[in-house]
Amino acid sequence: MKLITPKKYKTSEKQMHVPKGKEQTEEYLDLIPNPVGYRLLVRPWSGQKKTDGGIILSDQTKETIEMTTVVGLVIKMGDLCYKDKDRFPNGPWCKEGQFVIYGRYSGARFKTKYGEHRILNDDEIIGTIKKPEDILALF
Repeated sequence: MKLITPKKYKTSEKQMHVPKGKEQTEEYLDLIPNPVGYRLLVRPWSGQKKTDGGIILSDQTKETIEMTTVVGLVIKMGDLCYKDKDRFPNGPWCKEGQFVIYGRYSGARFKTKYGEHRILNDDEIIGTIKKPEDILALF
């Protein structure tokens, strides 16, 4: 299985603590659960490691941003995601490797050594976005 990462925004990839190399990628994909049915696995975007003024953010601050963010990268999709033609007559709302916006308290949250992840229902996606940096975190 191949790890889906954003291609255009390499800075975003670094900020999301995406594993590097084939061995780390395989370990990551084995570690995270496979969503079932109509659910998606999303990795919340953790934001910048330092402010525009050069202040390095603490791990606790980065964790708070990650917990309260409403933007994430779709890592995996269940086999029934967006298959219901009655609910999704125009097709899928998002795809693997795409940044999405979801409700702050949506989904089931859990952590791995790679950070926080969420499993969301396919209809909990509010929108898609090209650059996660454009959405500001509200605390």
